[in-house]
Amino acid sequence: MTRLSRALRALITALAALSAVAAATATAQAKTEHEAPKDFVALRTVDPTIIQEMRYFTPHNFVGERIDGYRQPICILTRPAAEALHKAQARLLRQGYSLKVYDCYRPQRAVNHFVRWAEDLDDQAMKGEFYPNVDKTRLSEDGYIAEKSGHSRGSTMDLTLVKLPARPTRPYHPGQPLVPCFAPKDRRFPDNSVDMGTGFDCFDPLAHTLDPRVQGEQRANRLLLKNTLERVGFVNLAEEWWHFTYRPEPYPDTYFDFPVSSKSLDRRF
Repeated sequence: MTRLSRALRALITALAALSAVAAATATAQAKTEHEAPKDFVALRTVDPTIIQEMRYFTPHNFVGERIDGYRQPICILTRPAAEALHKAQARLLRQGYSLKVYDCYRPQRAVNHFVRWAEDLDDQAMKGEFYPNVDKTRLSEDGYIAEKSGHSRGSTMDLTLVKLPARPTRPYHPGQPLVPCFAPKDRRFPDNSVDMGTGFDCFDPLAHTLDPRVQGEQRANRLLLKNTLERVGFVNLAEEWWHFTYRPEPYPDTYFDFPVSSKSLDRRF
């Protein structure tokens, strides 16, 4: 065999090895792209009675469009968080209420979408509803938008209460007139939830769970949600009446990025 032949053969072998490595890497990336850990579940499989209105799958959110990574309008959580919600729901059903989730597990790519949107100061299409009193330049500085979210760890959710029997919620149509999220309930965008004093994702101090200006029925509703969830292991974020995290978290330091999709829970991937 000539030197040229041996060199050519070595080159072909090296290229084949590189191709195998590339194929394995691509397979691993595809697996990471789709697969959730085994203890993540669709909430509906644990408690089908909890109402789901997944806002980031729709354009009715502070960005004004479907958020990256939300491929289906389903709630995904770690199993301990989902089972704790089931316990809370059982308590509330006996009192004539149901939980309604707005958001659950949130992939990192969705958080990145929020950050890009916050940096685009020309896009203020939804300001009139979600942040009427906050200059968009301050959304990150004031803590409304961050580069990481507890939602990406799988045990945090945004939710509210609905008085039973639940009435349907009118769909949002892009371009319709917007009303501030802290306006009286009969003027805000119609939501079949009880009156919490503000709408969901309201970037305003009035959304702080125990803001002293929120009294009467609105405060009672917030406390019913807060006290019920705290009894089964959840902790409320003081700045957002709708935001709760189950403790202890199974993944306190991991920020996942698999899509919100039933395929992410398909263990065949």
